[in-house]
Amino acid sequence: MNDLTALIERARVAFRASAAAEPALTLRGGAALDSYDTPPAHEPELDQASDAYLETYLPLLIDYALRHLGEPGSMLTEALLWSLRPPDREPPRLGSLSAEQEAVIVAVLDVLAFDARSLDRELAMQVLEEYWVPGALYRKQPPP
Repeated sequence: MNDLTALIERARVAFRASAAAEPALTLRGGAALDSYDTPPAHEPELDQASDAYLETYLPLLIDYALRHLGEPGSMLTEALLWSLRPPDREPPRLGSLSAEQEAVIVAVLDVLAFDARSLDRELAMQVLEEYWVPGALYRKQPPP
């Protein structure tokens, strides 16, 4: 198993319980909130995680981003990176991630920022600096 395949599997394991549960907020709902609209209720048929759903709402696209590392022409990896930028609401949309889920996100961002094949290095480095590294520019730090 290569490093990217192992990271994809680690992401699947880290997010398995979350993916199996009915979401408190769907990707459609997140898109609505990001547009300052009221989020719609979960509808299994509409919110099935199909390729079309992912392409429409551009959520956690770790698997896609890593499998297509270095391939030009897709906006999906860029959309993943934009979705990982600092949240602009309270509570932050990324605030419910577990420590392992955050570690997976950082590992994915490290690949996208520092792997020579990545076409998204600059944006990935910006995202890391803004929210994901220790002392990030826009992440509230816990009190000492």
